[in-house]
Amino acid sequence: MSTPTRNALFAGSSLNDVVAELAAEIRELYTADQVPWVVGYSGGKDSTAVLQLVWHALKELPEEQRTKRVYVISTDTLVENPIVASWVTQSLETMSQAAAAQGLPIESHRLIPDVKETFWVGLIGRGYPAPRPKFRWCTERMKIKPSNKFIRNVVRRHGEAILVLGIRKQESQIRAKTMAKHEKRRVRDRLSPNGNLPNSLVYSPIEDWSNDEVWTFLMQQDNPWGYSNKDLMNMYQSASEDSECPLVVDDTTPSCGDSRFGCWTCTLVEQDKSMAAMIQNDEEKEWMQPLLDLRNKLDVADDTHLRDFRKMNGKVQLFGDRIVHGPYTQQARETWLRELLQAQTWIGQNAPEHVRGIELITMPELHEIRRLWVFEKHEVEDSLPRIYKEETGEDFPGRPLDEHLAIGADEIDLLREACEGDELLFTTARELLAVERKFRTMTRRAGLFDALETTIKRGFFNNKEDAHDFALRKKQLREEIPAQLSLTKDDENTDASA
Repeated sequence: MSTPTRNALFAGSSLNDVVAELAAEIRELYTADQVPWVVGYSGGKDSTAVLQLVWHALKELPEEQRTKRVYVISTDTLVENPIVASWVTQSLETMSQAAAAQGLPIESHRLIPDVKETFWVGLIGRGYPAPRPKFRWCTERMKIKPSNKFIRNVVRRHGEAILVLGIRKQESQIRAKTMAKHEKRRVRDRLSPNGNLPNSLVYSPIEDWSNDEVWTFLMQQDNPWGYSNKDLMNMYQSASEDSECPLVVDDTTPSCGDSRFGCWTCTLVEQDKSMAAMIQNDEEKEWMQPLLDLRNKLDVADDTHLRDFRKMNGKVQLFGDRIVHGPYTQQARETWLRELLQAQTWIGQNAPEHVRGIELITMPELHEIRRLWVFEKHEVEDSLPRIYKEETGEDFPGRPLDEHLAIGADEIDLLREACEGDELLFTTARELLAVERKFRTMTRRAGLFDALETTIKRGFFNNKEDAHDFALRKKQLREEIPAQLSLTKDDENTDASA
């Protein structure tokens, strides 16, 4: 796809004229009311351009007119591309210092998901399979909830909020259609309603800009908080397969607008082209190869061998005549944890000095995973501290859980031996013991029998094949009984008419 030549940018207007017009619009909207602004900042080119426009416009206002807060928010999913995550974190810190020095009412905030909602707690802790388009469990938890929580708090304090976003119509046809729909409902010039958050409006100053117009602006306008836009361009350049990300010079010059950064664990795309390109183009980034390898292991076409044949609630579900597999098995989850810790340990020992301290998984996440394994999945072996020690060489800093466990490590070995290799029998017996231990200390044991019954139903089968046959017979009966009832009713009607 060809890109426009330089003289075709901004519909023939000069960059200075376009920027001056937008700056005047920003100042007018800013001073029109006392509704605080929330600027979404990802560290990418679009959000950087928008924040620069807002920053420059506010700087030109008299100090007495800078009366309301501008909150700059950036959501770190904790599995962002490490290069980008480091860039954004440092940028937010620099931004905060520069705003204070320049007397601007701009606050920067790095948002992270609640520990119960992170990627690794979902995948390794609960056993959610790697995200797919039809099971996209990650985006809502990791990106949308943290930002929406912050915005709702702003709305709660001030009654309203205006979101300033770097969204553009040229990003995709879906984005263009969505923006066009909201345009029709604008309450005043340039402010569109937010369909997801009540009492919030959206302002998108560069909505009509192209990729090349964004880059032209960034390369010709200084970054006001002291970060280098050329370094930003180099980051995009290194994430392009052909290592090219130049300014537009003729019709054949490629744009780097297709370079996209996101979670390094993302399995919603066929491959992580940006990280692969970074590793290929820059030997100083080869330390990220273990991350790419682990991401590719997560992205397997058929992962049924890694997943339980039962759903999270213990039930067997069919799609047609096939079993719909549930969460990752205990063995698979333990393997994912080992491989993640191996990658983190390798980076700590072999990566360049400035990135050796990177955490691929945080200690709060490890504590939450341990809690889920032991108390919700009844995996009373409490294997996480052992795995952590084996893969990192360090003792896990959590306290022993012996007083909370139904049986100790020695008894677990005896139980497994007594089950003679029957893994399903072993896990069922282990869970029954854990349920009994949980209710033993309760004054009222309401729910005990329901919990025991649920456990027994979960382990009712001899194996996966037995569960499949049982589900098929159950499905067949459900289909036969209505037909038989219908025939009986027809016979009754015939007898009555006779």
